[in-house]
Amino acid sequence: MNSVLARRTRILAATTAAAGLLLVAGCTSTDDGGSGTKTAAGGVELVKAGQLTTCTHLPYPPFQSEIDGKVQGFDVALIDLVAKDLGVKQVIRDTPFENFKTGAFLNSGECDLAAAGMTITDERKKNVDFSDPYFDATQAVLADKGAGIGSFADLKGKKVGAQAQTTGEDYAKSQGLDPVSFESSDAVLNGLRSGQVDAVVIDYPVVQGWLKDKANADAFEVADNVNTGEQYGFTVRKGNTKLLAAVNKALSEAKSDGTYRELYEKWIGPYDESAASASPSASAS
Repeated sequence: MNSVLARRTRILAATTAAAGLLLVAGCTSTDDGGSGTKTAAGGVELVKAGQLTTCTHLPYPPFQSEIDGKVQGFDVALIDLVAKDLGVKQVIRDTPFENFKTGAFLNSGECDLAAAGMTITDERKKNVDFSDPYFDATQAVLADKGAGIGSFADLKGKKVGAQAQTTGEDYAKSQGLDPVSFESSDAVLNGLRSGQVDAVVIDYPVVQGWLKDKANADAFEVADNVNTGEQYGFTVRKGNTKLLAAVNKALSEAKSDGTYRELYEKWIGPYDESAASASPSASAS
């Protein structure tokens, strides 16, 4: 009974916190800059008192996107658990994705952590510290049903799209393709809808979300699903060991008490046991 109660309490807390998120469009350097860092539960130093400031890049459903005027998604719900443990609220900043590779907004003290469906790689580890992996991802090929594309190999000679600065784009390039780069996942889908490209290479959970819309399901199909060995992680400024430990603790507890599974099924789909048993890795793309 205690574990069930704990699980339901964490789910309620994550849902309630997500409903109260504040979205700040873009980052500035003027937020309380002179007051220094603030201390939360466990001695975790935060960039602003009373809040866990998260940098993300919108939209990237089902991990983070604006729904009914609030930023929601799988990443959002998981970081809400971290914020709850620290005794603060989560506040989200929408920032350019390229900054996640360099850790720019973490190093400048504008955000405490980054949550953006980001793959753990050796190259990115040079600039940021990653949490334990929280999601296994594959790359999907979504194609127009009339494009005659039935596999990744069929993309040669076709117009292919990908989101800029992502591992999907990197993988397409590594396979000899010259993909059209789009700024966001929404722009990728619009490029496919408008005929700018015949197919796109992007993380499969994003495709799953798109195909929930009947119009998309009628027009497009998953031509291939490529296991590139990718795992997602949250990031903090290098050396921010206390916050990193708090993130990993929240992830571990969520996996143990069933909260992770319930959030996974809510935002991603049917639960994949391997998603919760992954160990840290650095994929090649």
